[in-house]
Amino acid sequence: MGEIEDAIERADQEAFTREPPKTLKGQIGFLLKQLGSAKAVAVELGITADSVNRYRRGARKHARADVAAKIDDTVRQRWQPLVRKRRQRQAATSGGITVETRARFGYSAAVGTTDDGRFRRLTVHLPPEYAQRLFDARDAGVSDQQMRGIIAEGFKTVSYMVSWKLCWSWGVDGGDGLFRTACGR
Repeated sequence: MGEIEDAIERADQEAFTREPPKTLKGQIGFLLKQLGSAKAVAVELGITADSVNRYRRGARKHARADVAAKIDDTVRQRWQPLVRKRRQRQAATSGGITVETRARFGYSAAVGTTDDGRFRRLTVHLPPEYAQRLFDARDAGVSDQQMRGIIAEGFKTVSYMVSWKLCWSWGVDGGDGLFRTACGR
């Protein structure tokens, strides 16, 4: 997953109305209900069906660190799908999304002058149409760079083209993936 997909996933998890199971036995029980069999859970986690059954019975109380992390991630990905869909539908129809990032601001000038760009932290609320485009892009499996382009376009139309009228270009740097803007006097 890219950074933007991870951020959307974290935002989805903030919408949970209940916490996912914390114990190993509870997590395995949840996965068994979701996937139907110990074999299916084992294939999903990359372990044996016998191990899944031992975790379910409580014969093994602790999994290896890598297996425990995989179990926790799998449970969180499948936890409360209707809550996730409702939150995404709300963001895509009426609420929009809030994006926090770093951007380089500065005037077009020679390197080393005081007008040279500086990094600033931005928190911008994007309207619902950009949230919908972002969710559609994630579901289509587009690259992180293309999703950054959608966000850059949203920044361009929402904040700086409307309010500052000095900034004439928003884009995404190819090297570090940060946003940049070019402004004129």
